[in-house]
Amino acid sequence: MTESSSYVPPKVWKWESENGGQFAKINRPIAGHTHEKELPVGKHPMQLHSLGTPNGVKVTIMLEELLALGFEGAEYNAFIINIGEGDQFGSGFVEINPNSKIPALLDRSTEPPTRVFESGAILLYLAEKFGALLPSDPAHRAECLSWLFWQMGSAPYLGGGFGHFYAYAPHKIEYAIDRFAMEVKRQLDVLDRHLADNQYMCGDEYTIADIAIWPWYGLLVAGKAYSAGEFLDTKSYKHVNRWMKQIGEREAVKRGRIVNKSTGEPHEQLRERHDASDFDTKTQDKISDS
Repeated sequence: MTESSSYVPPKVWKWESENGGQFAKINRPIAGHTHEKELPVGKHPMQLHSLGTPNGVKVTIMLEELLALGFEGAEYNAFIINIGEGDQFGSGFVEINPNSKIPALLDRSTEPPTRVFESGAILLYLAEKFGALLPSDPAHRAECLSWLFWQMGSAPYLGGGFGHFYAYAPHKIEYAIDRFAMEVKRQLDVLDRHLADNQYMCGDEYTIADIAIWPWYGLLVAGKAYSAGEFLDTKSYKHVNRWMKQIGEREAVKRGRIVNKSTGEPHEQLRERHDASDFDTKTQDKISDS
């Protein structure tokens, strides 16, 4: 990566692993596993292998919401996948997600077990399996799915684009930051205009669209993503901020957002979740004190 205008792309690009910096173990230009490693298996129907990133948080919030609604079949084990150490390239993980990205879900209540990868697909699978958090009316369902896929298509600009170049890239490139900041602000304006007339993303009904969007854009305006709140003037999006606070007060959201989290305040880190009581006994502050 270079900021020099004299850079000329080679005729054939070649991967230089040493140029990956802190991301050297996270991405590579080929698929498949790099090492043999079986995944652990817990006692619950749902086996989640993930990390507390926005995409991972979508699924843990969804599972906690389903449990709050009384769906016992949504009980889950959440195992952490350390993407910084290349866990996503272990043979067991690649079997359930050939794309080597978190999150990945294995539903062991079916025979054979059902694998689901891509966070949006997992949300939709769980919503349909349990008949919850997805409108049944065709028009409302279409609206919900439109926003779900809007998020899936937009997040790469927010995370992979803006977040990378603003917060993580080894060099600050003005053009790249300006390009992606413009797009993120456009997306925030899309949300703000929509939420001016709607309590949730699909009117008055809380759905998987909210669950998908909140970990990305809600946490962005809350100042918990990339330390970019002032730069993007996120306080000016008053309707997004209202929606962010409203959803953030949900008990299932409070629980789901700390599962598989390995950074931040110790009381907000439940690195693995195997029982509902873990929220009271196994956050990092409790483990450190014991």
